[in-house]
Amino acid sequence: MRASVKWLKDYIDFKETPEDLADLLTMAGVPVATVEYLGKNIEKVVTGKIVAIESHPNADKLCICKIDVAGGEILTIVTGAKNVQQKDIVPVALVGAELPNGMKIKESKLRGVMSSGMLCSAAELNLDSKLLSAEAKEGIYILPSETPLGVDVRTVLGLDDVVLEFELTANRADCFSILGLVREIAVLTKNSVKKPMLNVKEAAGEKASALFKVDIQEPSLCSRFTARVLKNVKVGPSPDWLRHRLQAAGMRSINNVVDVTNFVMLEMGQPMHAYDYNLLARHTLSVRKANPKERLTTLDGVKRELTEDMLVIADAVQAVGLAGVMGGLATEVSANTQNILLEAASFNGVSIRRTSRSMGLRSEASGRFERGVDTANITRALDRAAQLLEDMGACQVCTGIVDQYPQVVLPKQVVFTAGQINARLGTDIAKKDMLEILKRLEFEIDAPGSADAVTVTVPTWRSDITRAADISEEIARIYGYDRIPSTTPHGNMVRGGQSYLQTIADKVKTTLSGSGFSEIVAFSFTHPGTLDKLNIPADSTLRKTIAIVNPITDDFPLLRTTLLGSMLETVARNLSRKNEDLHLYELGAVYLPETLPPTAGSLPQEPLMLCGALVGNRQEATWNVKKEPVDFYDTKGAVEALLDSLGIENYTIQAGEHPSFHPGKTAIVVKDDTVLGTIGEVHPQVLDGFDINRKVYAFELNVAAIADQAELLTKYRSLPKFPAINRDIAVVLPAEIPVDKVYRTIIDTAGALLTGLKLFDVYTGEQVAAGLRSLAFSLTFRSAEKTLTDEEVEGPYKKVIAALENTLQAKIRS
Repeated sequence: MRASVKWLKDYIDFKETPEDLADLLTMAGVPVATVEYLGKNIEKVVTGKIVAIESHPNADKLCICKIDVAGGEILTIVTGAKNVQQKDIVPVALVGAELPNGMKIKESKLRGVMSSGMLCSAAELNLDSKLLSAEAKEGIYILPSETPLGVDVRTVLGLDDVVLEFELTANRADCFSILGLVREIAVLTKNSVKKPMLNVKEAAGEKASALFKVDIQEPSLCSRFTARVLKNVKVGPSPDWLRHRLQAAGMRSINNVVDVTNFVMLEMGQPMHAYDYNLLARHTLSVRKANPKERLTTLDGVKRELTEDMLVIADAVQAVGLAGVMGGLATEVSANTQNILLEAASFNGVSIRRTSRSMGLRSEASGRFERGVDTANITRALDRAAQLLEDMGACQVCTGIVDQYPQVVLPKQVVFTAGQINARLGTDIAKKDMLEILKRLEFEIDAPGSADAVTVTVPTWRSDITRAADISEEIARIYGYDRIPSTTPHGNMVRGGQSYLQTIADKVKTTLSGSGFSEIVAFSFTHPGTLDKLNIPADSTLRKTIAIVNPITDDFPLLRTTLLGSMLETVARNLSRKNEDLHLYELGAVYLPETLPPTAGSLPQEPLMLCGALVGNRQEATWNVKKEPVDFYDTKGAVEALLDSLGIENYTIQAGEHPSFHPGKTAIVVKDDTVLGTIGEVHPQVLDGFDINRKVYAFELNVAAIADQAELLTKYRSLPKFPAINRDIAVVLPAEIPVDKVYRTIIDTAGALLTGLKLFDVYTGEQVAAGLRSLAFSLTFRSAEKTLTDEEVEGPYKKVIAALENTLQAKIRS
């Protein structure tokens, strides 16, 4: 929002400098970003008339101009401009002048002719090119023929002004207008506001209600729609004062009708639109939603296809405007316009914002509707525009206003006490001072409901005031934030720290990173096709996914229920870029709903999961290290190392099944009947689905379940004082009996003296019958109290042999 100081002073007298005024407003919560002096660095530039033009005797591209600047002396100025003619009035930089580009004008001789000044272009005067016509941007800037001579060009061009540029927050819709800012200045400077007097003559005679009809079909999106009819319109250029006000606000002058609608929008915060009355079919307007595949050519000349949720203004045949955003080209006011329908309305801000964003079309009007306009003030804005055009002699106004106002919006009331305000602000402001501030802000003070309670009626333009907390803010900003004492925040201090699960997660990351794994971070979103690629059955709980209302892309419409999909996508992406030896892991949440769709009282579970993948070679090949591809046991070893680092013991790794893993090459990790996770080779069909052409070994573990079993406090034992006795045993047993079962049998039977057990050989071949295999173990016996004898070890050793023979039908191999 840009506000001209001269425009502000049309309504209020204040003595503060622009900088002081900016500080006052900023401290009151109406922040001023910059203070811009429009005519800065323009000195000794006046208006002059070209009384004669001669060709330069020594240069074909130059001409000699005789300039009258009303100073008694005719100046001679040499120029190379081609767009000047005799009798043109132009900006003349006199000798000694200074221009915004730093140029200083001196008397100089150009090809033998003395030049006493310079004719100026728009660029040399630093005029905003966006506010100029195409002709004005080229060559010397030509002023209107009625411009007086010898006048400072800053006065003629409206550059003798200062502009405050505001950075307003969205809640202060009332300050997106000159009068709104004037109200704030009046409160801060304790001056009176001189509001524009409204007195529309309505000389046309005819009644507006007899000339056209209005129908609001969407009252939830348009709370009020008003209009006036202007007859015998004379469309032409705007007076200087109007053009200067708009230019200072950053808007280009179009014609008197359009300029007045823009002026009132900036002055009162109420956007409006002018239609060519004669081009409106059947002289009716309706506020409705767009029809399917309806099109509208807007004022910028672009033909736009509308959607059915967009609000339009339509006549009896077609849409003639995109409500609150931009009018239609078909009913544009032109030089041939004779009668005008002037409209002002109040539209739903959310609807306007959605339409504006969808169309990629933002305007001054849409920005104000998005923030909210003062519905009660609409007819005043309409009268103001009609009166301005009437006073210019540009029209005759018909009698009355057509006003469709289905549900009248009543002013809000707020009840508070002085004690509540002071408690919230930490102040001791007297009640009468609070009421004085609110009166200056034009709040109406109603009779108190009790000795302390105060009821105020909020002005209709302050839609952001709804409760006592908002009243506190109003009092604080006018009272002065700098007058509110500073206090040190206090409260019960709680020592910061991370949760137990976060500690486990850190330990997991440290262990895997130390094992050569690299961490990846993927989106928490997935696609239904990913679950298909993972062979997830239709009845699996992993298929119970939560749909995202506003997904970031169509590729990720669901919250993931497994990390395996994003892990395989990462593997495929790396392999496509020739990164072929991979040790990856991801630690992240999955989302498991209790019900679908989720309800406010039934939020999804978000267990922390760990997924890892190994592809390619175990380690980089060098001259003394051969290429060795990773296998199932590398993956199993990584999981075992992780569990060991967390102090988890006495778990089992059993054969298992998982739809995404290879049958027969899948294991589950179990501790105390709790499944901690899955290890295995990824199923070939799954690999095909992800376009992976080599084996991938993976694991997925439930970190929350692991945390329940973890023992982070390690128990230390002193080094053994006595020697150990080692015994080896080789057994032949059916190949389908897992080694882990043999482990468990030996450990359960050997007793407390067994301190170590290691499988050191597996054999199948000619010496062993088909369907059998030989397993060789090394058993370590040790006592913490004495040196063991062979006789003391022989007992446990024989128990182990007997248990293997009786329980597993094993045969001892000599």
